[in-house]
Amino acid sequence: MKKYELMALPYEADALEPVISKETIGFHHGKHLLAYVNNLNGLLDGSPLADLPLEEIVKKGQGGILNNAGQILNHELYFGQFAAPKENNLPAGKIAEAIARDFGSFEAFKEEFQKKGATLFGSGWVWLSADKDGKLVITQETNAANPVQRGLKPLLTFDVWEHAYYLDYQNRRPDHLAALWQIVNWEVVEQRL
Repeated sequence: MKKYELMALPYEADALEPVISKETIGFHHGKHLLAYVNNLNGLLDGSPLADLPLEEIVKKGQGGILNNAGQILNHELYFGQFAAPKENNLPAGKIAEAIARDFGSFEAFKEEFQKKGATLFGSGWVWLSADKDGKLVITQETNAANPVQRGLKPLLTFDVWEHAYYLDYQNRRPDHLAALWQIVNWEVVEQRL
């Protein structure tokens, strides 16, 4: 059986401050994500899904297996897409062209993305994904759901579970969403395209 491990962060725990604090990273990555990893390893023991890649487990799993595998996949994409804060942090290259093509402008995309993140009821994720034809779409996914379950290719995600932002922003989800643009590593997002 394949054993999943907690992903290593591609930056120091304080590298995203002040957008995401070291304390939030400690809880979010070091406790929440670790719990999903440990839970999935326990649930996969003896399961016919045990040797499948993570994306396949998310596509085929149900119940606790789906919830924990989905959260691992979501969080690996989430934590892997950030870098130290930059002012005027804008996409370039192919991802910028695709955003302009499918949303009219980066500002229009950003506004729709933030609105969908702010209006998602309860816990979940807002995603930028590409469909089978390469068209970009924004989706709201509840709980541990991931766009791969809809046949989409995930490119960018903002976590709107309260544990992602409550220590830094309390109940101000829109402020959290607006701040995250400073730390998006657009090169990583483009590589996913």
